[in-house]
Amino acid sequence: MDFLQFVQGQIMSSDHHEQVRLASEALDAFTDAFNACDLNRMDQALHFPHLMLSGGETLIWDQAGQHPLDFFSHLLATGWRQTRYESRTAVCVTPNKVHFVVEYTRRNQRDQELSRHINLWVVTLKQDRWGIALRSY
Repeated sequence: MDFLQFVQGQIMSSDHHEQVRLASEALDAFTDAFNACDLNRMDQALHFPHLMLSGGETLIWDQAGQHPLDFFSHLLATGWRQTRYESRTAVCVTPNKVHFVVEYTRRNQRDQELSRHINLWVVTLKQDRWGIALRSY
């Protein structure tokens, strides 16, 4: 793709409720799978390549199946039992992309907050499917 076309992006629509709703459903699908400890369903809510940014580091997954198989056993050992969105705000919306600031908590079996996270996640529409393309921690 030509760089100038790439950076021009798309015109933002003032009526973006449908894009936000559909992109939000992708976030819900990911978190439902996460709370079910279902790595395969989590992958189904992602787009690949999938990018993750943390600090100054970038992690790129070219395909599904990259979560460590023992991911949930480590998380459960911390007392975690559920992750819940406290808020999510669409901060940039185009016809095929929504940037969300998500705030979520990780909670124990008694619904006590173990940790709180505020991240930027980007959900995109590719091949007629909304999926999470980027997570910045």
